[in-house]
Amino acid sequence: MPLARTALIGIPALISPGAVLASESTASLDLLTHPVGLASLGVFVFAYLLVMAEEFLHLRKSKPVIIAAGVIWAMLAYVSAQHGAPQAAEQAVRHAFLDFAELMLFLLVAMTYINAMEERRVFDALRAWLIRTGFGFRALFWLTGTLAFFISPVADNLTTALLMCAVVLAVGGDNRAFVTLSCINIVVAANAGGAFSPFGDITTLMVWQKGIIDFFGFFDLFVPSLVNWLVPAALMHFAVPNLKPETSSVAVPMKRGARRIIILFLLTIATAVSFHNFLHLPPVLGMLTGLGFLQFFGFFLRMTHHRWHARNQDLANEVGEMTPFDVFNPVARAEWDTLLFFYGVVLCVAGLGYIGYLSLASEVMYVHWGPTAANIGIGLISAVVDNIPVMFAVLSMNPEMNQTQWLLVTMTAGVGGSLLSIGSAAGVGLMGQARGIYTFFGHLKWTPAIALGYFASIAVHLWING
Repeated sequence: MPLARTALIGIPALISPGAVLASESTASLDLLTHPVGLASLGVFVFAYLLVMAEEFLHLRKSKPVIIAAGVIWAMLAYVSAQHGAPQAAEQAVRHAFLDFAELMLFLLVAMTYINAMEERRVFDALRAWLIRTGFGFRALFWLTGTLAFFISPVADNLTTALLMCAVVLAVGGDNRAFVTLSCINIVVAANAGGAFSPFGDITTLMVWQKGIIDFFGFFDLFVPSLVNWLVPAALMHFAVPNLKPETSSVAVPMKRGARRIIILFLLTIATAVSFHNFLHLPPVLGMLTGLGFLQFFGFFLRMTHHRWHARNQDLANEVGEMTPFDVFNPVARAEWDTLLFFYGVVLCVAGLGYIGYLSLASEVMYVHWGPTAANIGIGLISAVVDNIPVMFAVLSMNPEMNQTQWLLVTMTAGVGGSLLSIGSAAGVGLMGQARGIYTFFGHLKWTPAIALGYFASIAVHLWING
């Protein structure tokens, strides 16, 4: 079929510029209908079904996709060698692995800083302050949503959602209506907040690192993202019980160096942005430089720990700071399941791109449907399928689009996961944290309101950025 041959010739260019010459010897091979191509697609679908059933199987999502990636590329390498192009698969894998390595190291530094702030009790202090405020349920509904919206652009949406959910569970008690509505609100707010910042979500990070949109270009999505959250929040407001919970007067002090670590994290973000915008270097280089900032500060805390502890023994006992700060503890506590899941997904999707399925999908969606309809559909798909493989597939397709459309797909891939509780890491995490209270069907009841916010945000984006 002509489309298959055209797609196959173009695939190595999507995966690796250096693989174009190798592709010429395999251009006559129709991998789209080849048994290995169909088997690879089947392996990926089966692996992803296991990922989607993680909550029920208690099987970590990284395991099936890591195995699927190995199986897919083993089959593709074999069939490529059989048809006279033994180096084509190797070059494609190396390029995909380079993409993964840049993003993994970037995320690892961000996770390390978040874990360091958690170890210094920054989030515990914030949670205790929220519990002490004495606000009513409706005020807390809006306060936790607002904080989720503005924290998630810097921290990841899962960490933000778990922090706000802990507050809701602490003050909500047995009031299931408040806890359920607040959890839905937090999920929507965290996903919406992550959509207008390169650091807010893996999808925005991928688009930024590819150089498609510059750092400040993402902030054009601030108003549409705000609309995405405010529309369902306003509709849910009237269902929140108009009651006032019991408060606690307990304050949680932060550990030594907490505020300076927050400043170092902001400095690290500034370093990454500067390296990318002014020096035209990969942002990950700036992030790793920022990790060095934290390592030197950790060295300072460790060297001065015993002297400080001797002078402030009562305070040290109060905050539980009995051992020196070790920067490698936050590194070890990074979300390795997510990072390894990301590896498996990137390699699997790159394999499907090598076969030609992504070019075929791009032809159907972005040529026949048009970019606006295709990008709206991408968001709806991300309500069921994790937005990481969805966005990586779009980037691998590399359709011809202007910045308005790239911003649209960045936003829809990020906020589309709010439509269902299983559509985002924030939703899945909260279902585990508020087990039995925040549920799939409890979220589904408010899906029409969330969908209204979804389409309203698209309309606002096309209106002000189109």
